[in-house]
Amino acid sequence: MFAGLRFLEELIRFRISKNSSENINLPDIEIDSLNKWCYPVTDYVCKNNLDTHDATLLLIALASHIHPDLFDTAIQSQLSGSGDFPKLGGVRGKNFRGFLPTGETALFLLAGDNITKRIQVQQLFGSDHFFSKNKILWLEDVPAGEPVMSGKIILSPEYVELFTTGKATRPHFNSSFPARLIQTQLEWDDLVLGEEVMQHIKELEQWLRYNNTLLKDWGMGNRLKKGYRVLFHGPPGTGKTLTASLLGKYTGRDVYKIDLSMVVSKYIGETEKNLENLFAKAETKNWILFFDEADALFGKRTGVRDAHDKYANQEVSYLLQRVEDFDGLVILASNMKNNIDDAFIRRFSAIIRFPLPDETDRASIWEKAFPSKIGFKNDLNVPQLVKRYELTGGNIINIVHYACLKAIEKEETVISLEDVVKGIKREMHKEGKQFANIL
Repeated sequence: MFAGLRFLEELIRFRISKNSSENINLPDIEIDSLNKWCYPVTDYVCKNNLDTHDATLLLIALASHIHPDLFDTAIQSQLSGSGDFPKLGGVRGKNFRGFLPTGETALFLLAGDNITKRIQVQQLFGSDHFFSKNKILWLEDVPAGEPVMSGKIILSPEYVELFTTGKATRPHFNSSFPARLIQTQLEWDDLVLGEEVMQHIKELEQWLRYNNTLLKDWGMGNRLKKGYRVLFHGPPGTGKTLTASLLGKYTGRDVYKIDLSMVVSKYIGETEKNLENLFAKAETKNWILFFDEADALFGKRTGVRDAHDKYANQEVSYLLQRVEDFDGLVILASNMKNNIDDAFIRRFSAIIRFPLPDETDRASIWEKAFPSKIGFKNDLNVPQLVKRYELTGGNIINIVHYACLKAIEKEETVISLEDVVKGIKREMHKEGKQFANIL
């Protein structure tokens, strides 16, 4: 057992042995002694200038994760008879059979029966405290009518990992975190967009790089909103997702693409709950949240004809407020700007249209899409020949993929115009467009 947990064990025994009958002060913890705790939690306490009560609360929350029987052993060593010690609080888990600390556990260990100190300790769970603001620990909700402090202390899984291993891995995609990390090996030069669109994108990059300096060093934090909301709209395949990935890559931020199929629920209140979990994890992380096909979630509110309409409108209203309160960059992507609720449109910091590429841009996309080391059959300039077909960048990538596979299948080291045209025909038919050979 490392020194920090030994201190906690002694504190539990100390409180129980005195039975809270006296006005007992918490044994002093000198900051120097924290270095003997050995776990990464020590570094975190010192780095963030946390005080004695903060450090001890972290130990209380962490103990069950690294020493499951610590509370039970310490309690039983001080109780001569059977039974528990109600003043210490605590609950039993569904799978975990040991003692799990509650808010009452923290109050008793840190303040005993001293009402004034208990009120002070209770502030450790307040919304304005460092722990709450950074989503480090909180109290589980309790049934209506029960004391709030009887809620179980929840320590964020990523901080459990951070305090034990010294590093926190990225969250895994699951029902409680319906978002996937998206990354790209491409560069800005691989993205073909018009000059005006690229200027808007560069402004986003500037916000990501310099906004914290503006808020903190330039003292604008009380005048400007922390977050930034932007709408990307335009046909599929015009570079919206790639742009989001490149913004993250070049500013050192993780980009998470939200899986709306796992967020939107037919059950009342579930959509808001799913989104709240997502936003809570993302707060203070400097992540970029990317909602693709956002119409499904941020669509227009309707006239209230029945209870379903009422709750659907409530979802949109909740989203409106939650997105506005988020302190990072939120990107909504939609094929049609008109599908997004007007209330969102008014609150966007920027609206960027991704148009279909013109003939010049299409030629550039074709040239970048083909393998640089592979030529064309009969030395034809295929990108220039096929640039007249009205296609998006996504279409072109699919066509190049098809043509390259055909060349490999034929054991050829060059790409034929015939296969490229076949690929164009397949892609246009897939989208319900008429194909005409215009070469």
